[in-house]
Amino acid sequence: MNSVGIIGLGIIGSAWARNYAAAGKLAGTWNRTPQPDAPAWKNSPEEVASAADVIQIVVADPAAVESVITRILPVLEPGKVVVQSSTIDGTSSAKFEQFVVQRGARYLAAPFTGSKLAAEQKQTVFYLGGDVTLIKELEPLLSVISSHRYTIGTNEQACTLKLAMNLNIAAQMQGLSEALTLVRQAGVSDDVFFSALQQNVSYSGLAKLKEPKLRARDFSPQFSVKHMHKDMRLASASGDCTDFPVLDAVREALKTAEARGMGDEDFSAIIKLLSQG
Repeated sequence: MNSVGIIGLGIIGSAWARNYAAAGKLAGTWNRTPQPDAPAWKNSPEEVASAADVIQIVVADPAAVESVITRILPVLEPGKVVVQSSTIDGTSSAKFEQFVVQRGARYLAAPFTGSKLAAEQKQTVFYLGGDVTLIKELEPLLSVISSHRYTIGTNEQACTLKLAMNLNIAAQMQGLSEALTLVRQAGVSDDVFFSALQQNVSYSGLAKLKEPKLRARDFSPQFSVKHMHKDMRLASASGDCTDFPVLDAVREALKTAEARGMGDEDFSAIIKLLSQG
């Protein structure tokens, strides 16, 4: 697995492409919206798939993944590997795996956690689902852009774990937003709030990451409202989630934020939905 192509040059895919290029591993990149200045840019996903041993897909949703895989299927052959890193549901991922293996190629579900800063600093964390032999083969390549790689189990389990992690993050963000708004309304300064939070059992990596954004009211995207909203829709459709009140609440907040024009902002922008937020 000496070369990789990246399909999808959003916030994360662009960072991965730069890091793969710096390591001498990048064979090609492509994005639906052309980015000819991207490293190793190709004019089509088919060209990327032809040039690379591993084709890593990181696009918006199941429909986008299916569009890419449909295009590259004719050039897949034994020896090629599709690494599907978009956040999608397990059912869709299982379908895409069948498309790939029917061509004689191999497929790995590799959803991830870590936003823009983590991707830039090679701190992405992968949840790998599928053939353990393939996971071992891909370890050296994926280590170029990641700090940890967890072997989860099946393709579907890895996808579900990723959605569960994002549900937890979205719920924490809603709680943090409400807590901060509550104390601001009472006249407590952000300095006092975040200082006290650091000594509280509820302090988390999310609070540390989002503190500067909340203080500055800077909602430039690390992970956007529209993508978190999509993930919560997928989570709602996975398994039996008919009695998940927190999932319902955060999904509704993200839906409202997107409807109010915040879709491309960081998902911490949900604080703006609260009074005086």
